[in-house]
Amino acid sequence: MTEDQVLLGLGLIVVLAAGSQVLAHRLRIPALIVLLPVGFTAGALTDDVNPERLLGSTFSPLVSLAVAVILYDAGLGLDLKRFTAHTRRVVVRLIWLGTLLTCASAALVAIPLLGMSQGAAVMLGAILVVSGPTVVGPLLTFVRPTERLQRILVWEGSLIDPVGGILGALVFHGVTAGGHGGFGSRFWQFLLSSAVGVAGGIVGAAVLTVALRRLRLGEVLGTTVQLAAVVGVAAACDVVRDDTGLIAAVLMGLAVANLPGSEATARRPFFETLVNLVIGLLFISISATVSPHSLRHVLLPTLGLVAVLVLVTRPLVAALSALRTDLTAGERRFLGWMAPRGIVAAATASTFSATLVDKGVGGAAKILPATFVVIVATVTLYGLSAAPMARRLGVVRSARSRPLLVGGDPWVVDLGRALRSAGLDVVMWAGRETERDSIRAAGIELAPGELFAAATGTGAELEGLTGVLLLTGEDDFNALAATNLEGAVEGTVYRLGSPAEGQGVIAPYARGQVLFDPDLTGPELARRHARGARLVTHHVDGALPAGHRMLFLVRGDGRLLPVTPTGGPTPRPGDIAVLLSA
Repeated sequence: MTEDQVLLGLGLIVVLAAGSQVLAHRLRIPALIVLLPVGFTAGALTDDVNPERLLGSTFSPLVSLAVAVILYDAGLGLDLKRFTAHTRRVVVRLIWLGTLLTCASAALVAIPLLGMSQGAAVMLGAILVVSGPTVVGPLLTFVRPTERLQRILVWEGSLIDPVGGILGALVFHGVTAGGHGGFGSRFWQFLLSSAVGVAGGIVGAAVLTVALRRLRLGEVLGTTVQLAAVVGVAAACDVVRDDTGLIAAVLMGLAVANLPGSEATARRPFFETLVNLVIGLLFISISATVSPHSLRHVLLPTLGLVAVLVLVTRPLVAALSALRTDLTAGERRFLGWMAPRGIVAAATASTFSATLVDKGVGGAAKILPATFVVIVATVTLYGLSAAPMARRLGVVRSARSRPLLVGGDPWVVDLGRALRSAGLDVVMWAGRETERDSIRAAGIELAPGELFAAATGTGAELEGLTGVLLLTGEDDFNALAATNLEGAVEGTVYRLGSPAEGQGVIAPYARGQVLFDPDLTGPELARRHARGARLVTHHVDGALPAGHRMLFLVRGDGRLLPVTPTGGPTPRPGDIAVLLSA
């Protein structure tokens, strides 16, 4: 290809990746539902986006390193404090039972339906073992299942990817070697690959821990070091043993997220941006390699394979994994209805299928298009059905707000009482012991520990927080906390506005949405409360009482809506207004 064609192709891939994600965001659907058909269509219309022509032999190793970065980011989201006994038991079973049963069932079905040889069918089965956080995470964000279900599925998706990647590599080498070597030999090969990945993960975690703890690199340079460490360690591991870099990447992310003092959370926004871009580029690129001709004789048989995986294999795996646990019947059934395939399946199929075709393995040419169909079918099916299924099974988190109020001034405690009387489950945090005593005396739940740990829910008792209200009398504290907490907690972070005459050092540049009308700053609210104003609730059945200022509105379904400088929610019959009396 000419230099102009390469530039055009690379530019088109980036534009299509970003444009597809923007469109998916506007349509409120998982991005993969848009990325895959867009990449496929682009590949059918032009050869300029075909990565095998653009990058040649460098495409496969670049895919491996990109997937390692994605899995490192997934590891950053795994909190060991929430990995309780029942959760751990279910996740471990989902991984080993899911690996065995999915690989076996997919291979057995692929032989007659797709006309594959035994080697190609087992290769396809190994590829379809994986799920992945890149597709499970967005679906769960959209569905909002219970905290326990979300943790189980995120852990499974993050840990099954490296296991599936190594299994795929072992099956690939077994098929290309003509099946030489028995089960014992392959088992030891698996253990050796796992050991290489674990060793790489330990070395990488040690490097990152030293760098992030002692060098104090700052946000930008710290993120750069994380990226370099992940790519370097993953590349080194893959040189020693194929796909072992995936294990190392997950372990590195897991270590950085859970070791004290690493401060990885503050650096995650850039990594999330990078990962979103990488996911878009990979899906556009890989789906562009699938030609319409290759799908012609594969589409209908593969849909039969999808039916077996969705209706038989996954429910069986979920049922066996939940035996003798305290999961409810609804949670067990939802586990059986959530197993989409994602980027690792596409990357593995893209990496191995071409070599198997060159070696003359029967049916190997069908591996990539079949994987493509499985990904599209499962993502579409689960993306469209998961939310109504969760509602039907009763495993959706309540829409009722559970806010964390930060501050212990008398008016803030009064606000906590008012919100609780409106039916909300209120949690409060304050720094001074006298303020904490006032919160306890009011009978309101007090968040333990320091603010960031409390707000991000590191303890199981604080799971389900839906937002943070920063209400202390220190504007700079509110501003700094809003900047640190935004993106790290579920829901919106709100803070009090700053007085016009004294905006402090940080407040003018802070993130977080500002609360209330511009004149109702923290000092003003404290002065009014000291003069006798109180926070009261009023059931809306008409006009609001004269002389009162509305601060919040609690909808009939329990959603908390604040008044902001740009306006407030419109009261409706059945709502409860939280008012500041004259």
